[in-house]
Amino acid sequence: MPITPSEQIWMNGRMVPWDEARIHVLTHTLHYGNGVFEGIRAYETSEGPAVFRLTPHIERLFRSAKIFMLDIPYSVDDLIGATKETVRVNGLPSCYIRPLVYLGYGEMGLNPLPCDVDVSIAVWPWGAYLGDEGIRNGVRMKISSWQRHDPNAMPPAAKGTGMYINSQMAKVEAVKSGYDEAILLSPQGYVSECTGENLFIVRDGVILTPPISAGALEGITQDAVMTIARDLGYQVRFDNILRSDLYVAEEAFLTGTAAEVVPIRSVDDRELGEPGPMTRAIQEVFFRAVRGEEDRYKEWNEVVA
Repeated sequence: MPITPSEQIWMNGRMVPWDEARIHVLTHTLHYGNGVFEGIRAYETSEGPAVFRLTPHIERLFRSAKIFMLDIPYSVDDLIGATKETVRVNGLPSCYIRPLVYLGYGEMGLNPLPCDVDVSIAVWPWGAYLGDEGIRNGVRMKISSWQRHDPNAMPPAAKGTGMYINSQMAKVEAVKSGYDEAILLSPQGYVSECTGENLFIVRDGVILTPPISAGALEGITQDAVMTIARDLGYQVRFDNILRSDLYVAEEAFLTGTAAEVVPIRSVDDRELGEPGPMTRAIQEVFFRAVRGEEDRYKEWNEVVA
C-alpha cells in the first residue's frame, strides 16, 4: 500500500521535514538487518487523536531491542512523548505510526556493538491493511511453504527488521498464487502466525490462538481481542493448532495493528464461509474500543492532546 507523506518525522530527538529524513547508504542496519520496530495506530476519537495501546507497544519495542542487545538511548517515557508529539505536529486525526530503532552510519562488519543506535518515528494516513472488503467479508489464506523461524535460529519474540524477510517470502508466495495472506507453520509443524498478524480459530465453541512456543509474536492487538472475547463471555485460550484444524474451523480470524480484526474466509481453498457470529461480535466491540466508544477499554486510548 503506497505511503502518503505527512509533514514531519521525529529523528533522534528532533523533528525533520519528511523529505529530509534520510540515512547514509552505509547505515549498518541497511546492510545487516539488525534493528527493531513497532506498528502502532492512532484513531480519531471524541477527545481528538488517541494512540491505541501506545505504552505496551513502546515497552515491546524495548524488549525487542534487549533481545538484540540494542541499547536505545531514550527511555520508554521519552518515546511515548515523542510518538504523541509526532502525531500532534502532523495534524492527523488518525494515522499509522512506525517507530524504528536502527544501527547508524560509522561502523561496518558483523559486530554491531560499536554502532550508534538511532531512533526515528514516522506517521502517515493508512487505511485497512488487507482492505475494507477483507474486513467485511474475509480473506483467502494459504499455508506457506516457508517455515516460521526456529527460536534458536532467529528469536521470534523480537520484532526485528531483518527477520521480516521470512514474512515477505511467505507474503509474495501467497499473493502470486492468488491469495490475500499467508500462514506460517513452526519447525514442529504447528500453526505459528500470519506474515504480520496473529491468528485465531474457533473450535467446539472455544477461541484458540497459537502460543509463543509455536513462534507467534505476542501481539498487542491479540491481547486486546482476547480481553474483548472473554468480556463477551467466550472461552479463549492459547493452544497448539495444526493446519488441519484450520480447514475445519467453525470460524477463523486474524488480528494485528495494521490489519486490525479480519475474518478468514478460506484456507488452502477449504471454505470456512461467511464471517461467523463470534468474529463479528469481537470486530464490533474492537472498532468501538479503538475509537474511544467503549468505556471499559478507555485506558487503551492514549490521547495525543
